[in-house]
Amino acid sequence: MLTIDSLRAWGADIETGLNRCINNEAFYLRLVDKCIRDEAFVQLKASVEAGDLARGFELAHALKGSTSNLALDPVSRPVTEITELLRSRTDTDYSVLLNQIMSERDALINLL
Repeated sequence: MLTIDSLRAWGADIETGLNRCINNEAFYLRLVDKCIRDEAFVQLKASVEAGDLARGFELAHALKGSTSNLALDPVSRPVTEITELLRSRTDTDYSVLLNQIMSERDALINLL
């Protein structure tokens, strides 16, 4: 079950996330649940692996906003990093970041 304590143990900055949700725990948890179920994670991976870096950037940028606003730091950090690489269309192997993003997202899903 997704709880404030399980999110804190996972590494989320609960105080910041809750503050952005006017300290409403139920609202915060609903937003986190919605965020981690977002198909943009899977679409990001597929787009980048297919070489569509423009679409990958759009998806990463959206995920950066939602994960950062909710202070989901373990997934927000690699999402932010890949967003900036995709913004500049950097020629690099994105697989390490994609795997880290998906691994952290999966860890969050396991908290459900």
